[in-house]
Formats: sequence, C-alpha cells, structure tokens
Amino acid sequence: MKSSAKNIRMTSFDDLFREQEDVGGERIKEALLEELYPFKNHPFKVEDDVGMKDMAESIRKYGVLVPGIVRIRPGGGYELVAGHRRRHASMLAGKETMPVIIRELDDDDAVLAMVDSNLQREDLLPSEKAWAYKMKLDAVRRKAGRPAKGNSGQVVQNSERKFSVEAVAESVGENYKQVQRYIRLTELLPALLGMVDDKKIPFNTGVELSYLSKEEQGQLLGLMGELSFIPSLDQARHLKKSSQKGELCREVMAGVLIKIERPAPVQVTIKRDRLKRFFPESYTQQQIEEVVFSLLEKWKLEQLSGKKAGPGAGTAADKGI
Repeated sequence: MKSSAKNIRMTSFDDLFREQEDVGGERIKEALLEELYPFKNHPFKVEDDVGMKDMAESIRKYGVLVPGIVRIRPGGGYELVAGHRRRHASMLAGKETMPVIIRELDDDDAVLAMVDSNLQREDLLPSEKAWAYKMKLDAVRRKAGRPAKGNSGQVVQNSERKFSVEAVAESVGENYKQVQRYIRLTELLPALLGMVDDKKIPFNTGVELSYLSKEEQGQLLGLMGELSFIPSLDQARHLKKSSQKGELCREVMAGVLIKIERPAPVQVTIKRDRLKRFFPESYTQQQIEEVVFSLLEKWKLEQLSGKKAGPGAGTAADKGI
C-alpha cells in the first residue's frame, strides 16, 4: 500500500499569518513594525533589560508566537493595544514584521484590553500599576455612563451594582482599598514616583506624600536633596496633616524632617527571686531599693574616678615614689 504522506500539505508560518478573517470577524496579519504605533499614554515601561534580551533571542529563533492586538489608527497604520514589548524585541531581533490581531475597539474598550493584557506580568513597578489602575477605573466609569469626580471615595455604580473601584479591584485581584492607594500614587511628582519605583521611598510613605500639593512636593524634593534624607511613614503623615490644615511651608517641612526622635526610656526589671539570696526575707521592697541604689551610686563614683585617672594612674605612694 502506497503512503499518502506526500499528499499531506503542512500550513507554513507565512501562510498561517497572512491577512485573513477568523470566525469572530477579526483579521490576523503580519504587520510591518514601522506601522505599529504605541498606545496613547501607555503606562507600562519597555526597557532593554534582561527579560527583553531573552525575548529578543527567543523571537530571533522562533519568531513571535503570540500575536499582538491592534486597532486601526486614524492617521494610518495600527495602534498597539497589546504587544509593545514584543514589537521592541522584534526590532532587537532584526525582524521587520510581527503577527497581529486587528480588532474593532472604542477608546474605553481599548484601554481595558491594553491594561488587562499587561497586568498579567509579575514584575510590574508601582508606577505602572498606579497608572494602569487609574486608566482602567476612568474607562469603567465612562462606560458606566457618568463622569468621575476625584480619585477616591464613593463612585458611580456599574451594571452589577458595584462601585467601579470595587469592580476594578475584583478584576485585577486586589483589595479595593489597595487599588485606591495605587491610584493615589499618580498624584505624586514623577521624581517622587520614581523614588517609589526604586524603593527609596516605601509604598505607604509615597501614598501619604501624594496628598501634598504639587508645589509642596517640589519643596519637599528640594529639602530631601539638601538634607540627604527620606521621610519616614510617621513624618509623611505629619506632613500630610500640616498640608490639610494649610500650615505646611518650607520651615515646617524642615522641622519635621530633621526632628530627632527621642529613644524610648530604658526599663530594667529585676525579678524578686534573683534578689532573694542577697537580702534577708524580712527586707521590704523599699529597703531593697535603698541598698541597690546605694551600691549603684558607689559603682558610679568608682567609674568616674577611674575615667579621670586614666589607665595606669595611681598615687605616688602606690608607685613607690
């Protein structure tokens, strides 16, 4: 019996990704990298780190295995919704094209798709999460049909009768209060937010500092540079309270930053059982304390006398002069 293998035709990679219509009406094509434009206000960083180099090497060997997602750009070409890192890695790998799925998305749906596709990464910086959550929350609010007012507090309800911030939190697997904290970080000046990314300013300290006005944050940055000092969480809360009272100025900031916290008083507790063998059973607490402090005074005088005399010091008689 003759083999029929010669009659089997395997679909090539190029044929697979030539422009075509899929069942859902989406088009898949091999797009020129120069035709792919970044998403407006894309909050996720695309850097030449170790991960990017590994991705470029993988694409060099095997190509882009997961197509990016794009939408048609009014000015020509395509706007990337998902695939910014794949595009950059493809360029590093010397490629001219990458496979993309073309979808019809309005602005809010595009934002939601862009954010959700990137939040899967585990190495996101606080600033990336902050801006991503804010963009998603704003899109959810617009889709709910009402404009948003502020970054926190009670917001409009979605179709499931949940506050939009809670809907966002549920979709990203975070506590809604934590989502609000991240969004607060978008109120920081870029320099301060960068310090949160670099872990020079702790996350919660950054959240507290975000309540300062932009002018106050600028003054704080200047003082931090002059004093080579990073405010603690307690100091940040102090600055926030002063700002809310309208009392925060450069002098107040300096006073908060250079304030030296007094160390906690030393407390020494000696159990009575340890003192028992040194005192008669008839001794009262007061009598024991009098003896102990009398001995301590004597010890203190001996220590002071020894320091003044210095090593090897003594009287003339002691030295036989």
